[in-house]
Amino acid sequence: MSHPHPDLGPPPPLRADGLRIIPLGGVGEIGRNMTVFEHAGRLLIVDCGVLFPEDVQPGIDLILPDFTAIRDRLDDIEAVILTHAHEDHIGAVPYLLRERRDIPLIGTRLTLALMNAKLAEHRVKAVTQEIREEERHAFGPFECEFFAVNHSIPDAVAVAIRTEAGLVLHTGDFKMDQLPLDGRLTDLGGFARLGREGVDLLLSDSTNAEVPGFVTSEREIAPVLDGVFREATRRIIIACFASHVHRVQQVLDAAEEHGRSVCFVGRSMVRNMGVARDLGLLRVPPGLIVDARDVDALPDRNICLISTGSQGEPLSALSRMANRDHQIRIQAGDTVVLASSLIPGNENAVFRVINGLTRYGAKVVHKGVAKVHTSGHAPAGELLYVLNATRPSNVMPVHGEWRHLRAHAKLAEATGVPPDHVVLAEDGMVIDLLDGRARITGVVPCGYVYVDGAAVGDVGEPSLKDRRILGEEGFITITVVVDAAAGKVVVGPDLSARGFSDAPGAFDSVSKLVSDGLVDAMRTGMNDLTALQQLVRRTVGRWVNENYRRRPMIVPVVLEV
Repeated sequence: MSHPHPDLGPPPPLRADGLRIIPLGGVGEIGRNMTVFEHAGRLLIVDCGVLFPEDVQPGIDLILPDFTAIRDRLDDIEAVILTHAHEDHIGAVPYLLRERRDIPLIGTRLTLALMNAKLAEHRVKAVTQEIREEERHAFGPFECEFFAVNHSIPDAVAVAIRTEAGLVLHTGDFKMDQLPLDGRLTDLGGFARLGREGVDLLLSDSTNAEVPGFVTSEREIAPVLDGVFREATRRIIIACFASHVHRVQQVLDAAEEHGRSVCFVGRSMVRNMGVARDLGLLRVPPGLIVDARDVDALPDRNICLISTGSQGEPLSALSRMANRDHQIRIQAGDTVVLASSLIPGNENAVFRVINGLTRYGAKVVHKGVAKVHTSGHAPAGELLYVLNATRPSNVMPVHGEWRHLRAHAKLAEATGVPPDHVVLAEDGMVIDLLDGRARITGVVPCGYVYVDGAAVGDVGEPSLKDRRILGEEGFITITVVVDAAAGKVVVGPDLSARGFSDAPGAFDSVSKLVSDGLVDAMRTGMNDLTALQQLVRRTVGRWVNENYRRRPMIVPVVLEV
């Protein structure tokens, strides 16, 4: 899927003193973040993430950025900078490295550790370079400076990119928690220093631009979790993102305080927390963690499970528990905490999980009824701080749906950025920074690339449309053997269906319509099998619409003796 832009053509050649920015994902959507910077004939990429499918994309596992625009320029890529280790920022890296294995990956210690663990599953060995905040590194013509930012995963950074064309600040995902659990504040002072130097273009996280005020501190979650542990009489199951080290730390602290052993459930949770523990970012008291095989031997009041599945992912541990398809069976009196917010598009899946858990007697605690989650993204008040600190000449809201981008644009204008210096773009649009002005100058191909099992890019919108029809309307096959020369139906029509109607004799009346229609057509000289198949399809389609008001997939098979 791509957005048509009939008013835009391919971009002109980039001037030698210009900087080109091409978002290949993450603009107009939440996920699939990938931004390409071009200067002096070289490319720098910031993030390369995935988007998770919605109900309208049945059978799809992941959605990747479209690499078409850079596929013939892979040798020009200096590096890929990873701002942090969330899937929507690193999940597509293994697929990019299939195109060129030795692209250097640049990131902080935790980001690269989680990236390497993911790459190991793909059997890929990458070239990596570890960086820290307050460091500067040159990648070809791009001089990059890194700044600490607070987010819902440790070790996140923003990156300032200096070129002869100007200074660009890409915030990555951030918030401004003033009391972070790890003491690592968003470097607003560093942002202000860049503002005094002169920020020509600010690309800033827009996810919470519609939310007024300031973020709730992560520390405020701890008393709520303590209350949950104090009141629970049976098992506690906490579901959160497998990368949320700070949230898991708070759960471990509460479990230790209340005498409960902890078991990690879900492959990504076990993997990520193992990495965080090895790096010293997760403090695990001795003897607190138990293996899943030992859970049944412990009293329910002494168990806490930390699981994946807070977004209702169908194959996650929590979803399988809700469907009674997991070794851990939900029992009456269990307490389940969904310690995350709802990613847009996941609402129905999450509520299905909540209902499934409640059906079996669990008490479900979620953000709607208790303060068990705080966002990792800056609300409007914090975005204003960044805008005022950096005083950018041009602003391009990123990482958000259209409502978020427009809300962020209004904030930028409120701080004095002229409306014609605020760039509202979409994936695939080309933005050139020339003579201190950022303008949309063209568009490149930029569609959805679907991962379906082991296949990448083989499934497109026509196949998804067929899948939606099959899932919603069912299908009907009609097989008939004819003697076109004699104008007779020799065998059939035989009709069979799936997902359409279970009523006996449902197709008796249409069989005669098909047979009579074929005989009349052949007697008038129609003997082309393709034309006869189209006749069968139209006849059955008209009958289904008149009698059932439905539009199933119709597959006619006409054979000739």
